[in-house]
Amino acid sequence: MIRLIENEREFDRELLLGSLCGRKMLAYLKAYGVGYDFCRFYRVTDQRGCCGFMFFMNSTLIICSDKELAADEELRLFVRMNLPFRIEGSQKILHELSSDEHYQALNRTVFELVPDKSTSHFNEEYVNLNPDLIEVYKILSEGFPNITDFSLWYTDTSHRCRHGISRVFTYKNCSTASVAFDIENEVLIAQVATKIEARGSGYAREFLKWLASFLNNLGKKAYLLALDVRVSFYNEIGFREVQREIVLERKDIEKDSILKGKLEDEH
Repeated sequence: MIRLIENEREFDRELLLGSLCGRKMLAYLKAYGVGYDFCRFYRVTDQRGCCGFMFFMNSTLIICSDKELAADEELRLFVRMNLPFRIEGSQKILHELSSDEHYQALNRTVFELVPDKSTSHFNEEYVNLNPDLIEVYKILSEGFPNITDFSLWYTDTSHRCRHGISRVFTYKNCSTASVAFDIENEVLIAQVATKIEARGSGYAREFLKWLASFLNNLGKKAYLLALDVRVSFYNEIGFREVQREIVLERKDIEKDSILKGKLEDEH
């Protein structure tokens, strides 16, 4: 059964803290609560008592569940009716949904940001800890040509920053990265991009190595997610592969990321 959540006490915090997708859900719950139509949370249960939660925002559906919850007909119907652009989270359910004709599976790797001694000579004066979000968006729009429109991105990002859930950094006004959430000292880094004119300069590499050390010194464990096209870059930096997973994306919508991690056809 899928039921819209109207009271925050209905969440199983322990279950959600067990995964990055669950922590992302908790972050948005902290930012927005359960009272907005554009940010909806659902509780999912089956006849055996298995439990999960779903979060729907900006055409992304996140599913977090215990290991036994399956993609039953009701959940499949929910997906068909809403047709989110991206589905991520519970790998058991995603593999079961991957046969849907509207979706393709993309490979994604979870990396842990590992600090090293190479940042000892890094000049922090080039890091902006509180950049103008308009300038950040300009960098992102070059790195992610299909990023959501400015007003939606700005409203959401500024809201989460004001509530202490997210944080945005820039380096030399050319590279940017964001803390998507910080839940109990576990951090997810997202929206890493560099201006086209500065690519090949090594700025992103220097910046991310510094960011790994910066967060580690604050006692935080940081992760980022990478589709296949970026995996070698993060390996070269020295970040550690934690796990591999799939996400589902719509086949019928042209997005820059669709071809970046497309799985090879099985023979």
